[in-house]
Amino acid sequence: MAVATFSVSHHFCSFLVKRSRIGTKPSWVITNFPPSITRTNRLRFSLTDSSSSSSPPSPESSPPTAESCVNLGLSLFSKGRVKDALTQFEAALALNPNPVEAQAALYNKACCHAYRGEAKKTADCLRTALKDYNLKFGTVLNDPDLASFRASPEFKELQEEARLGGEDIGYSFRRDLKLISEVQAPFRGVRRFFYIAFCAAAGISTFFTIPRLFRALSGGDDAPDLLETAGNLAVNIGGIIVLVALFFWDNKKEEEQLAQICRDETLSRLPLRLSTNRVVELVQLRDTVRPVILAGKRKVISSAMQKAEGFRTQLLRRGVLILPVIWNEKRESQLEKKGFGVIKKAAASLPSIGDDFDKRAQSITARTKLKAEIRFKAEVVSPAEWKRWIRDQQKAEGVTPGEDVYIILRLDGRVRRSGKGMPDWAQIVKELPEMEALLSKLER
Repeated sequence: MAVATFSVSHHFCSFLVKRSRIGTKPSWVITNFPPSITRTNRLRFSLTDSSSSSSPPSPESSPPTAESCVNLGLSLFSKGRVKDALTQFEAALALNPNPVEAQAALYNKACCHAYRGEAKKTADCLRTALKDYNLKFGTVLNDPDLASFRASPEFKELQEEARLGGEDIGYSFRRDLKLISEVQAPFRGVRRFFYIAFCAAAGISTFFTIPRLFRALSGGDDAPDLLETAGNLAVNIGGIIVLVALFFWDNKKEEEQLAQICRDETLSRLPLRLSTNRVVELVQLRDTVRPVILAGKRKVISSAMQKAEGFRTQLLRRGVLILPVIWNEKRESQLEKKGFGVIKKAAASLPSIGDDFDKRAQSITARTKLKAEIRFKAEVVSPAEWKRWIRDQQKAEGVTPGEDVYIILRLDGRVRRSGKGMPDWAQIVKELPEMEALLSKLER
């Protein structure tokens, strides 16, 4: 759950703090996604008056305000009193809050509903915050308190609305995606310009050709040649049809690309547990490993893992990290919660969130330590989120959701290739270059 800091004199909150971090080095694809806040950080922020060094007045000694209700709600959920915290956030929304307080109250209220398993109410709160109070969708993607919500159909619907943009949810997330799309396909805008320009030229030519065709049909000494005029008109009309078709085809490809970027961003935020029991997000392993996701029944996965052991040394040299996801697994391996957020031990081992990790991730020491913890296989955390992402990827590639599949990722975190069944490890060894090879450096 994100927590807002509010200054009466400066109108400052943690959501704005997170937006100010946009200029820092991005952790993966979408550069202006704000980082989420761990439980440790949450306890550090509250809505306070920075103009005074004294503690804010308690709700008992002064009339309740939106600010005091949000403060009290944050204090309550830090103690695990979810229902009482929800009451305070609802009270804050009823006390004529300013935009900063309303954003904080709505977002934290959404996290309360997510904790209680109320996905529809969670989506409604987030939709309002996104539309009316400039909440960044990246916050929804990052916050561990919304992990259960991200595995629900309501989140998928909300994410699709945000990708398409609209009056009900705003256009900020779509603008972010389109910026990434333009980087990946820099000539799409140029192509569209030429489509429109040539289509306009063909239309103008058609406009002048039609009267000539009538004159040719009427006959006469000065009438133009009928076949030549008809041929020119046919070329112009055919050109317009082709150019319009190309324009719509390019638009369709852009939408597919935006959907893939959206899935890639979701994938980058999925958590996993390394062999040292350290929990990290997949984005933290960028440039370090090539994850290979195996999704299938337990028996099929076990067989594939046994075969992989025969190529263990070669696969490790190529940075392969196997992530098994078992269909129909009843036991959910996920971070335990006590109140809101991850447990303290897990929070301390989750350095992907915030500026501190952005700085440490650039240091040689941090990367060396992370590499030392990576061992051939990792365990997925929050399997429901992983399964939802895999099913979405299967639909996008025309594969029946729930089939046994493997997905190989690149060093930069994007999907390299995928296929039905389990992978041929010998083929993967031949296909992937070793980590120190030039091709691997170019892939980063």
